[in-house]
Amino acid sequence: MGREKKESFKILMFPWLAHGHIFPYLKLAKRLSTTHHFTMYLCSTTVNLESIKSSISSEDAAAAASVKLVELRMPSPPQHPPHLHTTSNLPSHLLPTLMKTFQESSSSFSDIMDSLKPDLVIFDVYQPWAPKIASPKVYLVSTSQPPVQRPCLSSTIYIQRLALLAQNLKDADDDFAYGAMARSTDIVLSKSSRHVEEKYAEYLSALSKKQIVCTGPLIAADANKHDDSEIMTWLNGKNLDSTIYISFGSECFLSKKQIAEIAKGLHLSDANFLWVIRSPAEEEAGTGIRLIEEELPAGFLETVKNRGLVVTRWAPQTKILCHPTIGGFVSHCGRSSITESMYFGVPVIAMPMNVDQPMNAQLMVELGVGVEVEKDHENGVYVGEEVAKAISKVMVEKNTSCEGLRSRARILSETMREKEDEEVNEVAQQLLKICVKNKK
Repeated sequence: MGREKKESFKILMFPWLAHGHIFPYLKLAKRLSTTHHFTMYLCSTTVNLESIKSSISSEDAAAAASVKLVELRMPSPPQHPPHLHTTSNLPSHLLPTLMKTFQESSSSFSDIMDSLKPDLVIFDVYQPWAPKIASPKVYLVSTSQPPVQRPCLSSTIYIQRLALLAQNLKDADDDFAYGAMARSTDIVLSKSSRHVEEKYAEYLSALSKKQIVCTGPLIAADANKHDDSEIMTWLNGKNLDSTIYISFGSECFLSKKQIAEIAKGLHLSDANFLWVIRSPAEEEAGTGIRLIEEELPAGFLETVKNRGLVVTRWAPQTKILCHPTIGGFVSHCGRSSITESMYFGVPVIAMPMNVDQPMNAQLMVELGVGVEVEKDHENGVYVGEEVAKAISKVMVEKNTSCEGLRSRARILSETMREKEDEEVNEVAQQLLKICVKNKK
């Protein structure tokens, strides 16, 4: 035991190039670095490392030095320059290009492995070649898996999309998501809280024949890279639980038609709202920038000026969600977004768009902390009347279902906060066990 206490092991974190993957990996790396057992490294592209540095620099000096950053070199074809080596604000048509280019970075990762010689690699799903050259290695699931026991349309579509993605992956199995679990040494990590998703963890354990160890919520602090004073001052002027926050993340961009329907729903609902509307990086940087006045219905901004704020830039999501005036979250239900909503006790008004988001929305409804907007599948959009109806279920005063949602959301938040240290400690112990076993 004396040797175990003295020895420090090098752990290399290797997430996919999306902020929804990178920042949970980074948060776990920071938490693990507080033990004397591990020296933590995180590998990503230059543009993502710059985002990480911005995030770390807003926290204390100890956190800034706790994780060592390692640059992954990726090819830069003319159609995909280095500033697009990330999914953040990436135009959707370039995602396959990013995926293919990422696979070509395998030789750079091999060089990193030879140079660093880590004792363990924590890897992600979209680089099946990485666990083949690493040992030991542990898979961290940072997105959702198909729903337990009962098939549904969303899980079928999700599996079909995974199969399409596999065509762009080097050394991928047909079932590459479960292949990652099979390659994981002894355990699989899941970015979740066991008391929230126990049946999902049990299902994954039976499927992978490995112990599922939940990491806890891994909520990352907002990077202090923009002035948010306008947003926070505006929120400070609103009443408790009176305001809807609307955001579809940094990778989901709404059509003009969908924006118009959401605007219609907000007009009908009469609720206060803070709405973040984002554009792809190439539109923000060039002449194709989307003007908010052109996207929204004529006269909308003037009509709602006393109760609504529309933002077209970065916004501090965790800071917004923990503000006492926020009473509901209209979300696409990305994994990080629903985790943050649960952690801060904010009910979700779910408008899932693609990939695992329909399953995340289903989870929020099952937990009793969210409602899902009915979608007009014929037109492919959520219509304004249904958006207003869902907002009403969460926000209208003296609504018994509203009080039930908020009460359950608060209880869930308290439980997640109580258990998060315990869950991270369990992760540390399991990883230490694997490192010591491999060393012997």
